[in-house]
Amino acid sequence: MSKFFKNAGIVVLIFVGIALVASSFSGGVKIKEVGLSSVVEQVNKGEVVKIEISESDTSLLVTLKDGTKEITTKEKSVSLFDTLKNRGVAQEKINAIDITPLQRGPVSAIFSAILPFLLPFLIFIVLIYFMMRNVQGANNKAMSFGQSGARLQDDRKKKVTFADVAGVKEAKEELKEVVEFLKYPQKFLQLGARIPKGVLLLGSPGVGKTLLARAVAGEANVPFFHMSGSEFVEMFVGVGASRVRDLFKKAKRHAPCIVFIDEIDAVGRQRGAGLGGSHDEREQTLNQILVEMDGFDTDTNVIVIAATNRPDVLDPALLRPGRFDRQVVIDPPDINDREQILIVHAKGKPLAKSVNLRKIAERTAGFSGADLSNLINEAAILAARMNNKEVTEMNLKEAIEKVMLGPERKSHILSKKEKEVTAYHEGGHALVASVLPNADMVHKVSVISRGRAAGYTMKVPSEDKHLHTKSEFLEDIAVSLAGLAAERLVFNEQTTGASNDLKVSTALARRLVTMYGMSDEMGPMTFGDTHEMIFLGRDLAEQRNYSRC
Repeated sequence: MSKFFKNAGIVVLIFVGIALVASSFSGGVKIKEVGLSSVVEQVNKGEVVKIEISESDTSLLVTLKDGTKEITTKEKSVSLFDTLKNRGVAQEKINAIDITPLQRGPVSAIFSAILPFLLPFLIFIVLIYFMMRNVQGANNKAMSFGQSGARLQDDRKKKVTFADVAGVKEAKEELKEVVEFLKYPQKFLQLGARIPKGVLLLGSPGVGKTLLARAVAGEANVPFFHMSGSEFVEMFVGVGASRVRDLFKKAKRHAPCIVFIDEIDAVGRQRGAGLGGSHDEREQTLNQILVEMDGFDTDTNVIVIAATNRPDVLDPALLRPGRFDRQVVIDPPDINDREQILIVHAKGKPLAKSVNLRKIAERTAGFSGADLSNLINEAAILAARMNNKEVTEMNLKEAIEKVMLGPERKSHILSKKEKEVTAYHEGGHALVASVLPNADMVHKVSVISRGRAAGYTMKVPSEDKHLHTKSEFLEDIAVSLAGLAAERLVFNEQTTGASNDLKVSTALARRLVTMYGMSDEMGPMTFGDTHEMIFLGRDLAEQRNYSRC
């Protein structure tokens, strides 16, 4: 619709221009129209100097002594002399007037002669032009339908380097070698080392996979093509494979270069999982990627970097050496990494001198890099809302609770009975967590609603843990069920407020038995086949090797 209105506006402007040109030839002075009797009276008074007769012999242009011009009409069959005589004008008055035919310039005469024929012709030409342009645009779209939508990194934008990525030291070391391959390939080729074809970045959402890929491009200073895996696949057969060919053709012309494919699991899922066997569009696209990365043409200087948070669904052929030679695992940041990430994201924000980012890092166990960036941003928003000039530690602590649990719901009205139940429930969590030796330390207890919770008990681990014991799991279950126990002890019944606690403790108990083999009755065994059944590209069922009874 916007294109139609744009074309229509251009046509209107053309017609307005033609009208302005025509009006310029017709004269821009506005002439007063009077009756013939008024002109006769002016002739008798000697005020008329000149009368011009038009070609039609009916229109008269009268010029007075003061330069004023008037226009009037007369009968066509009677001459001007006879008209004036019949009106009683003396002959000497008529002889004193300069009576001539109306003179027009040659340009005006030619324009008035050809305008009736030129205007329809111009309209026809304009219509044909817009029709041809629309048809040409449709043809260009049809021809470019199979071209890739990869964007080339703009060098004028601010580049991201490894200095802008905090933490992930091992991942940066792996990627630094890729940068050296691109900058100094002879250094490795002299020793017989082969340039890696692909690097797969693995990690949970928000740990910085895309940021690392941008940092590689900034460090290597080479052309950098980036696109999403979902941009390959279309509803038309063969389009995805055509886009893959076009992408690698562009990359080879700019070699050495980097091709970054974000969320590659959208196109790289395991083959043979759909209804159409290996003939559906997504699998054809994956086949073309496999051939381009390590097919017959192996002498290329193009490195493919891909990112995904679901490596379990990728096709095995995509992960073999020669395609993605390196798989870089990006773990969630530990306490030192979190502190460095907070420092990076705090740049440009006025922090109060009392802010200790180390303490903030201690309270954000389990946060990803994206969570920490959001934390700093929320703290700045809270400070602006309170009209502060600096971001204080209180703003940061409030932002932690907002990111974890949601904003405060002070308008959420609870009855006196509900407030009492919530207080005893959260008190049960806090009491049990404070007396158990392996439970996390209680940081805050509140009965103010946040998110969907009527109250909450915030626990902060004393250190980052990667290994957990059975006693820790059992104490976590005890803390989860402590709120329910408090309700039963005080009120002799339970409420729906313990539903989420039951869900969390049940899931933890199931994992303790079926995954970790920590049940004394069942023994150190795992239950449940880890190979999930894949149908239509999605994990829908899991094979169980145990009874539900």
